Amino acid sequence: MSQSSLVHVDVAIVGGGMSGAVLALSLAALRGPSGAPLQILLLEASAPELNAHPGFDARAIALSAGTCEALARHGLWSRFAPHCAPITDIHVSDRGHLGQARLSAVEYGLPALGQVIELSAAGLELQQGIAACPQIQLRCPAQLATIVPLEEGVTLTLASGERYQTRLLVAADGGNSFVRQHFKMPVSRHDYEQSAIIATVKTAEDPAGRAFERFTEGGPLALLPMQDGLSSLVWSVARDQADALMALDDAAFLARLQQAFGWRLGRFERCGARHRYPLVLTAADYPLAQRTVLVGNAAHLLHPIAGQGFNLGMRDLDLLTQAVARALAAGEDIGSFEVLSGYWRQRRDDQDHTIWLTSALAQLFSNGHGPLVAGRNLALSLMGRFACLKGPLAAQTLGFVNQTTR
Repeated sequence: MSQSSLVHVDVAIVGGGMSGAVLALSLAALRGPSGAPLQILLLEASAPELNAHPGFDARAIALSAGTCEALARHGLWSRFAPHCAPITDIHVSDRGHLGQARLSAVEYGLPALGQVIELSAAGLELQQGIAACPQIQLRCPAQLATIVPLEEGVTLTLASGERYQTRLLVAADGGNSFVRQHFKMPVSRHDYEQSAIIATVKTAEDPAGRAFERFTEGGPLALLPMQDGLSSLVWSVARDQADALMALDDAAFLARLQQAFGWRLGRFERCGARHRYPLVLTAADYPLAQRTVLVGNAAHLLHPIAGQGFNLGMRDLDLLTQAVARALAAGEDIGSFEVLSGYWRQRRDDQDHTIWLTSALAQLFSNGHGPLVAGRNLALSLMGRFACLKGPLAAQTLGFVNQTTR
């Protein structure tokens, strides 16, 4: 292809991580009225790491039951399932206090409340799926240089000089989205003044499907069960404490972790590579522009409390795929304002509620003020005693969120 020629595609997705790759494969399964598949361009700036990470050092994410169901609807769950560890029980507690609550898959008649998958394993499966899909053109590494929105389509020029025109542009390029910045979309930000320390750890006792959310003085500490008896740690701490924790050797770090978490899984025996990320809420006020929509972290970058990040993003991908499918069936323009605004009407309440909930929980359970501590422990105690009070927490955890059109 010459650098000056203009290649037409139906959908261009900027960002080839989890969200972008899942969306590309979901859209690739759709057909227009003529039976022809969509032509999809997938742009990713970073070259993929094709070698699998050692299991002990791999990062992991939690997939809610609703996310697993959505992946199955789009034909992707079979790829992920062999690499997943089920979450059968969730234990929520507040360090130093009696309040606690438990969620069990048995209570809700489910085989699991969710699943945990290593990002490296998910990435390799998605790469293989994309490579086997002829209607997806993957450009990687590819740097997007310019975006020109027009009435009939959006023209994209890469740093290499390649030019594309698309009917629909989807930004799945993360919290520092180039597309979002190009369109000058306003965002709301809140700095939690915390950092998340993420690592894979080994405990003396196999977690055996048990996940833990423990609230500590510095912030929430989550352990997610992984395959091979490992757990994925996400520990949110005050930013001024993160440097000190990262500087510790493994033995000293595990001792501090043991003090914060307790002995529910016995002794912490090993720790993989540690990563640290600043925690800043970033949410687009209105995630639409001319023939363009933001999804996933480009639209909303959340605090990791309650593991809502990718699960909220998956609901974006699910409903966007459904909106495109309806438009194709009706012979409508998939990038039109009517199609995209209809999608946003369905997504707005869920996004607003989830952003509010995670932010409120993060601030409530990182506050040592006496009345707040007493109130949150009373709430946890009541949830532990009365199943009906766990309903909102369970609904958010499971990810079965009703979508209604205004």
